[in-house]
Amino acid sequence: MMGKTLAYLRASTDKQETNNQKLEILEFARKKEIKIDDYIELTISSRKSPKQRRIEELINRLNPSDTLIVTELSRLGRSTAEVIALINALVETNIRVVILKQNLDICQHDMNSKIIITLFSLFGELERDLVSSRTKEALAAKRAQGQILGKPKGTIQKSKFDPHVEKIKELLEIGLSVRKIAKVLGYSNHIALNTYINKRLIKPSALAA
Repeated sequence: MMGKTLAYLRASTDKQETNNQKLEILEFARKKEIKIDDYIELTISSRKSPKQRRIEELINRLNPSDTLIVTELSRLGRSTAEVIALINALVETNIRVVILKQNLDICQHDMNSKIIITLFSLFGELERDLVSSRTKEALAAKRAQGQILGKPKGTIQKSKFDPHVEKIKELLEIGLSVRKIAKVLGYSNHIALNTYINKRLIKPSALAA
């Protein structure tokens, strides 16, 4: 069954820029004989929240076998980690992602796409490691200055969600609802995941800061 094709257009301030993106996508669609079924178009800064950038709407309007077309990777997020998390979330739900400028055509079952996703994941892991390293260095510096560091009182029990905590942070950052995150990660109970997020005081990944 063939899905629909959706184009996502975003510019910081200039309305003309979204028009240029639309023309670029229409030219691509003409050459590939693809019909663009709908557009999500907005003129807004990448510094705005995922909700303001309509990322949640974008994800909710896409179903398995659908295709998303954007002119370049930077339209999808304000950081490498956010872009990677969004693309992984889309591909994991069997949505094809086409990025014109970088000449990427990413889908779940294609070998080249699997290599690209693996590389994306490695880049995301590298960013997390760099952030972790900087945090450890900062803590070490505070200890060297004589500051007393320690965990807050109270013990938190381990949870089945713990292995996915970084992924949960990334998906929260791109604006996914808890219900959608549970679906992407393969959990049947989004209420339990919501409780976990609230108890752990989990916030969007610091990578996007």
